[in-house]
Amino acid sequence: MLSRVAESLYWLGRYIERAENNSRILDVNLQLTLDMDHGDHDERRDWQPILATLEDQTLFNKHYPVITADGVCEFVTFAKENPHSIISAVARARENARTVREYISSEMWERINSLYLWLNSVAARQLFAASAIDFYRQVVDYSHQFHGTTDATLTHGEGWNFLQFGKFLERTDSVSRILDLKYHILLPSGEKVGGNVDALQWIAVLKSCSAFEAYRKLHTGNVTPASVAEFIILHDSFPRSIRFCVSGLVQALHALSGCDLAHFSNEAERLAGRLCMDLNYVTINDIFQTGMHQYLDRIQLRLIEISSAMYKDYCEWLEPDEAAATQEQRQ
Repeated sequence: MLSRVAESLYWLGRYIERAENNSRILDVNLQLTLDMDHGDHDERRDWQPILATLEDQTLFNKHYPVITADGVCEFVTFAKENPHSIISAVARARENARTVREYISSEMWERINSLYLWLNSVAARQLFAASAIDFYRQVVDYSHQFHGTTDATLTHGEGWNFLQFGKFLERTDSVSRILDLKYHILLPSGEKVGGNVDALQWIAVLKSCSAFEAYRKLHTGNVTPASVAEFIILHDSFPRSIRFCVSGLVQALHALSGCDLAHFSNEAERLAGRLCMDLNYVTINDIFQTGMHQYLDRIQLRLIEISSAMYKDYCEWLEPDEAAATQEQRQ
């Protein structure tokens, strides 16, 4: 497979997942703010962390004078000047799909194209104005349709594994950011790690990862920060847990190289394997002792290292300086 084809498939997987994850973040934040007392509540406090999580604060300030719910939702959803917005991610996914039409199924193209056309339609705007939560759930549904169509219609070979790698890398990064963001927002000032935080808000965190029902099958008592964090980070069979997603990264990389899981043949496999083993043996108490924020931040940095190594091994068809600039621009 050509390096430029591998690159397009990798970014196709990432951008579709990014659109879904941004929708999840905005959906859960809207639900959280509905439960808050708005008598003298600072709206900026609810929405500024969203911009910080997506690293969009500086760009947002250039276009919006103050931070409001409407402004952040508009910026993260429809702002074409924002490279991390939902509409920008879908447009980039569609462009990458267009360049590799011969490598993907016609059904996959139809799903991406339908999402792109819907986002740019009057109907989407009307749904967003009537119920932003329903709008974001529609985006998530489109993403699920794309992933289901991909699994059912694309040969599970090299192209599929590049898509899987992109999907799981983006999902791991996003889930770690959601958990880090909500952990600090919901923890009251002066409250110790693992303190008494409103269960309804932690339920919203679970729902942002579609994890509530799966969580409840294992935990029938009170919802606690420690049990939520343990489930989202360390559960080995929940499809959106960090541990599960990193395992998916490892499997995709080894399927691409043909190297068995007990060894590694390139730097990306070595880095991903180390992260996977760390997650296999760490406990939630270890994470709390390290510090939740510090632990999740370190995972995000390691994901960047894995992505860069994979990109160098499989996708670097430009000169090194050009390739680095292109990857930075896509990020």
